[in-house]
Amino acid sequence: MRKLSDELLIESYFKARELNLSADFIHLIEREIHRRSLFHKIKISS
Repeated sequence: MRKLSDELLIESYFKARELNLSADFIHLIEREIHRRSLFHKIKISS
């Protein structure tokens, strides 16, 4: 996850939710979003 750009990480999050992927996988993405302090970007966009 650390190698993904911020933009790609956010896109991956939305795509994972759209495809209804595993909750565990989505949680991993969310943890990385929090680690990077990007959570405001998914709250505004969702």
